[in-house]
Amino acid sequence: MVTQKVELGSSRNAKRSFLFWSSATLAVALLGCHRSEPAPAGTSSASAEAAAPKVLKLAFVTNNTSEFWRIAAAGIKKYEREGKIQVDVKMPPTGTAAEQIQILENLSSQGYDAIAVSPIAPQDEVPVLNKVAATTKLITFDSDSPASNRLLYIGTNNYEAGKVLGAEIVKRLPNGGKMAVFVGSLAADNAQQRLKGIEDVVKPAHIEIVDKREDNTDRAKARSNVEDILNAHHDLNLVAGLYSYNGPAIAAAIEALGKKGKVKAAVFDEEEGTLKGIGDDLIDCTVVQKPFMFGYLSSKWMHELATKPEATLALIPANHAIDTGVEVVDKASVADFKQRLSDLKK
Repeated sequence: MVTQKVELGSSRNAKRSFLFWSSATLAVALLGCHRSEPAPAGTSSASAEAAAPKVLKLAFVTNNTSEFWRIAAAGIKKYEREGKIQVDVKMPPTGTAAEQIQILENLSSQGYDAIAVSPIAPQDEVPVLNKVAATTKLITFDSDSPASNRLLYIGTNNYEAGKVLGAEIVKRLPNGGKMAVFVGSLAADNAQQRLKGIEDVVKPAHIEIVDKREDNTDRAKARSNVEDILNAHHDLNLVAGLYSYNGPAIAAAIEALGKKGKVKAAVFDEEEGTLKGIGDDLIDCTVVQKPFMFGYLSSKWMHELATKPEATLALIPANHAIDTGVEVVDKASVADFKQRLSDLKK
């Protein structure tokens, strides 16, 4: 369990190469670590206090309280040790945009030097994001809001990730078929981009998306949505989950309805229930992101933007995005991945 300051409501290797994929490694290499210099010998206590570096206030705002964010917290903790700073983690308790907006407004009024956020409703939140960006250094991770004045997006290229999952779906339905999609909110940029990537790959393969259901991060509804669709569409071939908790919900629904081996499942992320579902042949595959790098890189860029703004702004890529990449996990690779994940969480 990662130990660090997490506020709920006002706060979510054996193979080291897992941590640093090429694009993420390049992003880290671009930045130099900031270190405070000691006060010169003979400096008076008053002078030393005046010369002491300002205590930085940095915040990492998630989009819900999912287990997924524990991995990001491990990345934050790693950079906290390296940068000798602290990052406050804030999590909207029920994952609503209203809760997240309140958190952002509170942080903005409290003089935070830099804030990283995964916007729940990127379009609707543009006004508050721009308000925050006017007073501090703002970056996004996991879910982007390109219409806002954020400086940088760190995370998955969700359209490309959707295409990766789409290709896995086509492998499992080579003769075409019918599928349904489940997600927390289709208003979120990450959900929209993942779905667009899936659609662009499966449509030419004669795979039809017959239904799309939102659950607004309600875990019970996430499962009942799957059960409702499976009962309504007896000819359904596959179900896909776009958010981390959709995988466990799908596995539970397939098992409860006796659909194991009859309906395939392709999902996102690495929640324990998803990985168990793969081992139990309830889920065919999952496309995993790099949440550790979300936390690590967000912390590093916030630190550098707050302490060396001009130099750091010059290092931001032209497209204002850093893609941390994805990986496909299936029955053949799940044991190895679980071991790496366990090492990561330590």
